[in-house]
Amino acid sequence: MIKVVLLDIDNTLLSFSGYVKEAMRDGFSRFGLKPYIDEMFPIFEKINNSLWRQLEQGALTFEELLECRWDRIFKALEIDFDGKKFEEYFRRELFYSAVPEEGANDLLDYLKSKYILCVASNGPYEQQMNRLQVGKMRDYFTHFFVSSQVGSQKPSRAFFDYCFNVLRETEFPSLMPEECMIIGDSISSDISGGRDYGMHTCLYKKDATPESDHSVADYVVSSLADIKKIL
Repeated sequence: MIKVVLLDIDNTLLSFSGYVKEAMRDGFSRFGLKPYIDEMFPIFEKINNSLWRQLEQGALTFEELLECRWDRIFKALEIDFDGKKFEEYFRRELFYSAVPEEGANDLLDYLKSKYILCVASNGPYEQQMNRLQVGKMRDYFTHFFVSSQVGSQKPSRAFFDYCFNVLRETEFPSLMPEECMIIGDSISSDISGGRDYGMHTCLYKKDATPESDHSVADYVVSSLADIKKIL
């Protein structure tokens, strides 16, 4: 029986993609760059996802990601601008961004009455906590497991060891991984990490890509509302 549900934040509860498109459109205008068009977003997504995979594998630090991300994106977009300056703008605006995924608050209302809910997120702790507060989601959660505070990233075993140590000390002394489910949009961090630890896994993908191997997840949903049929 499921007792605890761990939820990712970006592109699971809050739309990181929606924020990025707004930040690129507004930021390019603010800094006098060429106008943002929709064809630019897949370029951001490809480079950003590659950097985050390197971070998850331990090949890159978060600080190194911030140093190089927008320089690489601007190079690919053939934009001559200081990537570090744009990164500062991007991070500052992201701190206050809370664009909800469709059905996120309704899902949290449903889950809160049945399970202990925990955040499981890679990113800066203060930023993620503030975004949850702005999005009026913070009060749904009992614990907040964010990588900068935990000291390790999903999908590492150390990240989930930390989560379970806290949960066993505060909620269920004999809690087992099979009594937990992780819900997230990333196969490499949320699903692989949770599966390897022995947890149930639910992949949330609004736009499933054909090349992705979704079979690694116990459940795959394209709508957050569909999770109510599982839990």
